[in-house]
Amino acid sequence: MKRRIFTEEHEAFRATVRTFLAKEVEPHYEQWERDGIVSREAWRAAGRQGLLGMAVPEEYGGGGEPDFRYAAVLTEEFARAGAAGLAVGLHNDIVGPYLTGLATEEQKRRWLPGFCSGETVTAIAMTEPGAGSDLQGIRTTAEEHGDHWVLNGSKTFISNGILADLVIVVARTTPEGGAHGLSLFVVERGAEGFERGRNLAKIGQHAQDTAELFFHDVRVPKENLLGELNGAFVHLMTHLAQERMGIAVAGIAAAEQMLEITTAYVKEREAFGRPLARLQHIRFEIAEMATECAVTRSFLDRCIEDHANGELDATHASMAKWWATELQKRVADRCLQLHGGYGYMSEYPVARAFTDGRIQTIYGGTTEIMKEIIGRSLLG
Repeated sequence: MKRRIFTEEHEAFRATVRTFLAKEVEPHYEQWERDGIVSREAWRAAGRQGLLGMAVPEEYGGGGEPDFRYAAVLTEEFARAGAAGLAVGLHNDIVGPYLTGLATEEQKRRWLPGFCSGETVTAIAMTEPGAGSDLQGIRTTAEEHGDHWVLNGSKTFISNGILADLVIVVARTTPEGGAHGLSLFVVERGAEGFERGRNLAKIGQHAQDTAELFFHDVRVPKENLLGELNGAFVHLMTHLAQERMGIAVAGIAAAEQMLEITTAYVKEREAFGRPLARLQHIRFEIAEMATECAVTRSFLDRCIEDHANGELDATHASMAKWWATELQKRVADRCLQLHGGYGYMSEYPVARAFTDGRIQTIYGGTTEIMKEIIGRSLLG
């Protein structure tokens, strides 16, 4: 079915993204996988190409284009290329809205130009060793001392954790804690007491630097408080729908790409003297996955359009996130199976897609949390 949500301008942008991936990402990706981190030059190249800060106003060096459909195109093409290591979606669609929506004028002028050029790589630090989806369990604290705050605690599973020059940290700012006693602080590279732990070894997304972060009496200037004091919970809830949409968009794009690769493979691969595609079971598998992807694509495109128009609610964003990522997981498993032994070989794209995509049902809110959100909205 022909997609109806994109204009000629969106498709021209898609061509730009594909050219960037072919020139600046794909030739280097295997090396980044071995290194466990992408090069800073790739971030700067993305900035030069206008792929960073697309929604940031032009006066701060951005593209001045808030239309989420451009972000969706970028996410789709990175997912199809299997290039999760260069986490531009995290930078643009998750961290970006906090800076453009909550930062003061002084903060915007200080941080956004580098954000858009690729000189400043960003991260957001919520997850802790003892607190994942439950924000009320956050134990990192920030205590007020004169003209600064003193930050203590640790975070884990932080994407861009090694490269990040600017980290938005969620910390408790009231003794009793709880969801409504949290604030956001921007910690910059080089702050005394800010240390990075291991670049964590993962089963997939090896090129994506995911780290532990430690804060030992880190002095955070008062002017680095982001948004309202004790207002982090509301700020976080406001931006979660976009984060989940980004993950969902990547999920369906990855599923479609795996289906495309596998369809071509079973047409060529022979068993018992004929192509696999001649076997009824194989045809049924492809038919089922194609139908599931088509139905999911229709729903996701509606959600993309609604979000671009400011009409998407948390419930439908949660539906999109859990359904698309669980579909991605199922399709990855079935496509790997149809590749047989070759599917288990890391040189085959389906193998990397299988391991890279497994995190999708976990980060940004687990499938179980998504179902809880949906259930509460329907049942109270």
